[in-house]
Amino acid sequence: MTQPPPLAPRAQSVADYVYFDGDRPLGRPVALELDALAGTLTIASAEEGVPTVRWPLAEIRVLPDTSDRGGTSLRREGDPLARLLVRSDALIKTLPAARRRTAPKGLGRIAAWGIGAVAAVALQVGVLIPALSDRLATFIPPAGEAALGEATLGQVRGMLAGSGLPPLPVCENPRGQAAFAQMLDTLQDGDDAAAAITLLVLDHEMINAFALPGGYVVFFRGMIDAAETPEEIAAVLAHEIGHVENRDPTRHALRSAGSIGILGLLFGDFAGGAAVLFMAERLVAARYSQGAEAGADTFAYGMLENANVSPAALGDMFDRLREEYGDAEGVEAHFMSHPTLGSRIARARAAADANAQYGGILDEADWDDLQSICD
Repeated sequence: MTQPPPLAPRAQSVADYVYFDGDRPLGRPVALELDALAGTLTIASAEEGVPTVRWPLAEIRVLPDTSDRGGTSLRREGDPLARLLVRSDALIKTLPAARRRTAPKGLGRIAAWGIGAVAAVALQVGVLIPALSDRLATFIPPAGEAALGEATLGQVRGMLAGSGLPPLPVCENPRGQAAFAQMLDTLQDGDDAAAAITLLVLDHEMINAFALPGGYVVFFRGMIDAAETPEEIAAVLAHEIGHVENRDPTRHALRSAGSIGILGLLFGDFAGGAAVLFMAERLVAARYSQGAEAGADTFAYGMLENANVSPAALGDMFDRLREEYGDAEGVEAHFMSHPTLGSRIARARAAADANAQYGGILDEADWDDLQSICD
């Protein structure tokens, strides 16, 4: 056994060694015995009934003391509460690992909790919120949907115009608006059960069209400029009406709002205009599920067929734009970057009756008026 420094408390008002067991706020003066061969430090109290404590030397660490007690606090690894206050550096010099950094404990448990938290968020965002949104979408009154669509449209116009600039203008050439309204009437064919559609064109070069809650269908000038025939525009319009009929924009908006709420709790609150702006961005670049896209396509085939317009026009529009601009670059419409675009083009062409004599949806003059809607 090596000779330790004098460890017994001296007869003075302040003890050299005070032990805090973590069960009571007051410390006890103690005597220490260091056994280098056994690798232990024995902590003994003079009070009767107080058990002796033995700390392995390799587990004793210096704990930075902020209480200004005029000494150094020691702790034992694995014991979060017990402390030994030492008023002499002689003992600390004999401890082999006193200044060694303690390896973090419980990393596996922390990692498990972290994985569990991530999984819980993923479950809410990926499963629970979509399921709840699908249910809630059927209970939102039409006035509520219209208000949400109107607010989102305002955010879209402001977002695309740029900071500090007036909102993106709506194209209002009367002849062009009349031609577009005529196309919509032909597609709906006086159907009393058809959804009430508010059809708008925004003066922007983006090649895109999208639907908003409340029956808003929005085209960008770039989409009309890119089309070669009015039937291609009619096909895209029918597709977006399909999303409106299936209430896909409302479901998508609710999912976005739910995701904003969950992520806002984690990374900072989203509220008011910021939430609507985020939702607007999500709806402009909507990535609907394969089921929703297939449903909108199928709806468009039937609507085009009833209007005596070939369903192949939808596939022709997709195919030509894909060949000219590629799947991602230059075409920002959500249906242009969908992973099943090739199969959707094939289905659109297969939906056309090879023996049918399809007609046009607008004559040449009306088509010219529609192309000039932003003039």
